[in-house]
Amino acid sequence: MSERTGRQTPTVSRVLPYTNSLGAEAVEIYNRSGREALEWQERLIEDIMAVNDDGQWVHMKFGYAVPRRNGKSELVIMRALWGITHSERILYTAHRTNTSRSIWEKMVDRLAKAGYVESVDFKTYKRNGDECIIWLTENGGVMNFRTRSTKGGLGEGYDLLIIDEAQEYTADQQSALKYIVTDSPNPQTILLGTPPTVVSSGDVFLKYRKRTLSGEEKDAGWAEWSVPELTDAHDPELWYETNPSLGYILTERTIRSELGDDQIDDNIQRLGLWITYSQKSAISRKEWEEFGLSESPTLKEPVRLFFGIKYSQQAPNVSLAVAARISGDRIFVEAIDCRPVRDGNSWMIAYLQNPHAVSVAIDGAGNQHILEQEMKDAEVECRAVLPKVSDIIEANALFEKDLFADKIRHCGQPSLAQAISNCEHRAIGTSGGFGYSSALEGADASLVEAVTLAYRLCAKSKEEAGIQTVTY
Repeated sequence: MSERTGRQTPTVSRVLPYTNSLGAEAVEIYNRSGREALEWQERLIEDIMAVNDDGQWVHMKFGYAVPRRNGKSELVIMRALWGITHSERILYTAHRTNTSRSIWEKMVDRLAKAGYVESVDFKTYKRNGDECIIWLTENGGVMNFRTRSTKGGLGEGYDLLIIDEAQEYTADQQSALKYIVTDSPNPQTILLGTPPTVVSSGDVFLKYRKRTLSGEEKDAGWAEWSVPELTDAHDPELWYETNPSLGYILTERTIRSELGDDQIDDNIQRLGLWITYSQKSAISRKEWEEFGLSESPTLKEPVRLFFGIKYSQQAPNVSLAVAARISGDRIFVEAIDCRPVRDGNSWMIAYLQNPHAVSVAIDGAGNQHILEQEMKDAEVECRAVLPKVSDIIEANALFEKDLFADKIRHCGQPSLAQAISNCEHRAIGTSGGFGYSSALEGADASLVEAVTLAYRLCAKSKEEAGIQTVTY
C-alpha cells in the first residue's frame, strides 16, 4: 500500500438515519477468507446493512457507483456471504455471463477460505450462466447466479436481489425482476455499477440515482465517487478524489497507462462522471444513424481534405474534424479528436501536414491567430481560414440542411454520435443565425462545430472526378 490513498467517503451520497447495522458481521466473515475489507468498503457495507428497531433493512434499495477496478463487487460478496449463512435466498444478476460466473467463483473461494467446507457446509452447481450455491444447514440459504434477460426471475422468490453492471439494466429487465423480492419478509435490492457510457443500453440506474438523490425514491440509499462536471481526466488529484482503492489495489501508474484521448469516456470510466442525456437534441441519434456507413468510404481523386478546428467556449478543449468528397455527390465527415487546449497545437499541425490537406477553418478568438502563426512556422501548406460570424452561421445551417438532404455520410463514431445527438441550437449574430451548445452536463459542442466548419469548406470547394481510397 502506498502512503497516499484515495478518498474513503463518497463524494455524493444519500443515506437514511440509522443506529444499528449488521455490516460488521459481514466484514468479519469476509475477513476470515484471508482478504481484508478496505475502509471505504467497511463504511459502505455498514450503510447498506443498516437495520431499524424491528430488524428490517433501513434501505430496501441501495445503489452505488464506483469507477472501474476499485473492488466494488467485493461489497456484494460481503453482503451475500452474510446472507447465505443467515438463511437468505439471493439472486445475483449481471449483464455478461462471464461476470456472473466470476462472482460465483469468488463466492465459492471466499466461503472455502473462510473455513466452510464444500459438501459439508454448502454445495455448488456449475451451469454456464446459471450457477448456484446451496447452504446445507437447516433453513440454509441459497444463491443463484444469472445473466439478465427480460424473462429471468419470473415466478421465483428471493430475499436479496443484486443487480451488477447496473448501467446496462434495462426497463424490460426490471419488469421481469422487480417483483421477485415482494414476498420476502425483509427484502433488499442492491444496484452497483459505473455511470453509463454512450454505448450503455440501460437507463434504470440513471433514473434510480436521480430519484434517490432527490428524495423521490423512498426507503432507498445511494453512494458514488464522482466528479460533478467534465474535467481533466489526467489530473492525479482527481484520481484520488474519485477512486477509493487508489493506493491499495490501484496505482497511479496503472491509471496513467489506461487513459486515452477520449476525455468524456475517461471522465466516465475513471472519474465517475454522470452525464444526463437530453431528448431535445437538434439532431436525434436515430436521424444521425440513418446516414452512417458500415465501413470506411473511398474518397474521390484527387483526394482533397478539408479540416475544421473549434476552440470551445464551454470547456478548455479544442476539437479537430475532417471532411472529404466521396461517391454519390456526398461528403464524408469524421471527428479526429478533442483535447485540452493546454496540450498545445502540435497534434493538430501533424494532421494539417497531410499532403492531401487543402484548407482548415479555425474558430476561437485568442487562439486562431496563434495556431495560424504556428502553421506558418511549421511551413504547413494547408491554407488557414479564419471564419467570420456569418461564415460560422452559414456552416451550421448548411450542415443541417445538407444532412437531411442526404448529402452527408459518417462512420458512426461513438464520440461524435454522442455529441451530435445531444446538442441544441444557440442564437448567434443578429439575424436569426444559430450555433450549437451541448445538452450534456459538463460537456461542450466543439466537436460538432469542428465538423460543420470542415463540411462548409468541403461543400464550397470545386469537385474533381476520380476515386481513391485514402487513410488519414
